[in-house]
Amino acid sequence: MKTLILVRHGKSSWDYSAEDKDRPLQERGINDGHLVSNKFKSQEVAIDAVFSSPANRALHTCMIFLRQLNYPFIKFQVTNELYDFSGERILKFVRNLDDDFDTVLIFGHNEAFTNVANSLGNSYIDNVPTTGLVQLDFKVKDWASLTKGTTTQTIFPKDLT
Repeated sequence: MKTLILVRHGKSSWDYSAEDKDRPLQERGINDGHLVSNKFKSQEVAIDAVFSSPANRALHTCMIFLRQLNYPFIKFQVTNELYDFSGERILKFVRNLDDDFDTVLIFGHNEAFTNVANSLGNSYIDNVPTTGLVQLDFKVKDWASLTKGTTTQTIFPKDLT
């Protein structure tokens, strides 16, 4: 079985004159990151690999999760394929993952994550909110053969406050 966990970056700030990749998180994004990662940590899911978009807001959200989950920073990777807003590059990335990984956590962006969650999961999600987590499980042995899976959980900040 393969498990894909999508986490959309936290709420970002538009208060700075910065390139898209450089936009930081707002305080709310930081707080939501702690809230969602704390809830996820309580489930004790064993993570085999973590990947993040290179965008500052995604990386910062990822760092919050890594600290909360006690996941070694040296084991996570930044990949340009996750700086995607349609979902096509993400699907290609996921289908090319190493089959030694059973549970993978990725950090990225919308509309891509909503599109991926809806194309691979069995529950329609209108919009994956900022810092939203979606877990998808697949009854396959290799990532290349991913098709429709099961949306096993969502953790959205608004449901935790």
